[in-house]
Amino acid sequence: MTIADQVTGSTIAGTAGAKPVDAKPVDARPRTAAPAITLPVIGERELRLDLFRGLALWLIFIDHLPPNLLTWFTIRNYGFSDATEIFIFISGYTAAFVYGRAMLESGVVIATARILRRVWQIYVAHVFLFTIFLAEISYVATSFENPLYTEEMGIMDFLKQPDVTIVQALLLRFRPVNMDVLPLYIVLMLALPLILWSMKWKPDVTLGFSVLLYAVTWEYDLYLSAYPNGFWAFNPLAWQLLFVFGAWCALGGARRMSRILVSPVTMWISIAYLVAAFYVTLTWYVPQLGHLMPKLLEQWMYPIDKTDLDVLRFTHFLALAALTVRFLPRDWPGLKSPLLRPLILCGQHSLEIFCLGVFLAFAGHFILAEVSGGPGMHALISLSGILIMWAVAWVISWYKRVADKSGSQTKNAVGSADMAGGG
Repeated sequence: MTIADQVTGSTIAGTAGAKPVDAKPVDARPRTAAPAITLPVIGERELRLDLFRGLALWLIFIDHLPPNLLTWFTIRNYGFSDATEIFIFISGYTAAFVYGRAMLESGVVIATARILRRVWQIYVAHVFLFTIFLAEISYVATSFENPLYTEEMGIMDFLKQPDVTIVQALLLRFRPVNMDVLPLYIVLMLALPLILWSMKWKPDVTLGFSVLLYAVTWEYDLYLSAYPNGFWAFNPLAWQLLFVFGAWCALGGARRMSRILVSPVTMWISIAYLVAAFYVTLTWYVPQLGHLMPKLLEQWMYPIDKTDLDVLRFTHFLALAALTVRFLPRDWPGLKSPLLRPLILCGQHSLEIFCLGVFLAFAGHFILAEVSGGPGMHALISLSGILIMWAVAWVISWYKRVADKSGSQTKNAVGSADMAGGG
């Protein structure tokens, strides 16, 4: 019986502890029954998760810069979803795997305490980033006598009413530009104990409730308000669907879907959807192609809402994920390649690297505005930021591997925290 079976209270035919349906030799097992995603054993990392989380961090950094040549290498220009969907799905997957095991081994109370400790770490990181980010923007705006920076980065209200704004920031209701992902992650992690407890009871029913909440959010326009006006850029009531879906996949859902994922029908449907999404996004940059789009389709499709995780964005991510698990097996030798090591390192320390990426994005924005905005400088800023993120991830990894001389139990606990979100 696997850890996922124990958490969800179910077993899959062919695993230890399951009742055999037919006595067949090992060699007779159909290849299509192989799970698309399997849970790593204790002490073993799922490098695909680290790889794509690191990729998501790099893409988020590039997308936060002014449009440049490297922007055309990010996925948001070729479909409906972007790096945010990758980040939230993997966060739900890894958090459920790590803390689902904790709930099984130590009980609900201990697992909840560990989750709340992780939430506190993320919250402290958010407050620290908020403080440094404000200082960075304020210093640049004052030194160069350019108040447009404060308006562009959304901190004008802080300068007018710092006392009120600080309180609202601590309540996660006030956030400068590019600081919306961590508050979303905090709220989703706060809900994780309930999600895991419910999945231990009935995982499919839990996912069904998540879909229902998503539908109700759209039907009745539910949202969380922000300060001084407006709403959260990422509505947790809608984005919880992707987080819960990631948790559901980690706790056995992906294995139960393995026959669907390896089906040629699924592959061709995914490819067709991605091609159609690419054509739609192409019309945004080549208006001459717009006349080929049926008007009824445009009226139904637009706007493609990111705040409430539009269905088109969610299904676009599902299509990408289906092709990824099909063509990128867990034992792919390239995961050990030195060329992918920078991405994997950044993915293993995602909390620190995400905060660093927000800071670097504004620094790059400032340099492009004040020094030079040419394509050469754009490329230099983008590549320099990626190299800095890699270097910092390497230092953090070195420190935890070499400089931290704690006992093996502490090291295992740190590894779990890394897997659940970095750091």
